[in-house]
Amino acid sequence: MTGIRIAAAAAHFGRDLEFDLARIAKLIDDARGEGADLLVLPDAALGGYLADLRHPDPEALPPALEPDDPLIHRVARLAAEMVVCLGYCEGGDDVNYNAAVCVNGDGVLGRHRKVHLPAGEIAAYAPGDRFDAFDTPVGRIGMLIDYDKTFPESARSLALDGAQILACLSAWPTSITNRAPRMAQDRQAKLFDLYDQARAAENQVVLASSNQTGAMGGMRFLGQAKVVGPGGDILARTWAKAGLAVAEVDAASEIDRARRILHHLNERRPDAYREKRS
Repeated sequence: MTGIRIAAAAAHFGRDLEFDLARIAKLIDDARGEGADLLVLPDAALGGYLADLRHPDPEALPPALEPDDPLIHRVARLAAEMVVCLGYCEGGDDVNYNAAVCVNGDGVLGRHRKVHLPAGEIAAYAPGDRFDAFDTPVGRIGMLIDYDKTFPESARSLALDGAQILACLSAWPTSITNRAPRMAQDRQAKLFDLYDQARAAENQVVLASSNQTGAMGGMRFLGQAKVVGPGGDILARTWAKAGLAVAEVDAASEIDRARRILHHLNERRPDAYREKRS
């Protein structure tokens, strides 16, 4: 695999699905203009995120879409030669999931249901139960949805499954309980960057992190989309603004270089790790 151009988006999405689809189409066009091979859109790009993470209104949840909803196929057609990851609320059998799907013009390439749910999401979603990487034209990819990346085991599971690129889709807000006067000083802004860099560096993989911007209800989203190299270095970023963070990376070559002396996955000692508190 030679170098690919990766674009991670910072953008706002809400309940109006046709508006969301139009914004996705514009971001795909913008990414195509940048020569992107992979575009990572935020969590809840189709339908928007929760308006209140502490007490979500059951009457105002994101619209639930079936896994094969026509809107997802419309995004696949828009993607054409590009690989595009996006988030949505997956519904079916009276259970909803905070989900992500990866598509191109050939159809669905991979799926993920968010495993780790913060307290408020439990009222709206059921948790997923696995992390699986999948092959795409731009390399082997694994997807995480916002709170998933707080847990090192999530990204490690995907790296052990051969993922070269982690697509981290988020609707990550500023602190709900102790919001800072300036976004750059917010505790959650610092953690968002820290997790992105740590997950890339500890697994020696490329990471593309998208996020929502703007506000919904009492939630104010951080933006801060970025592409991170396997050494934890930020290759491109949007800061808090809406837009695309675009970087060209030869993922296989960069990963080989990072693992040449210290190969974290090979040097693990699983027999010494505690799986649960005794």
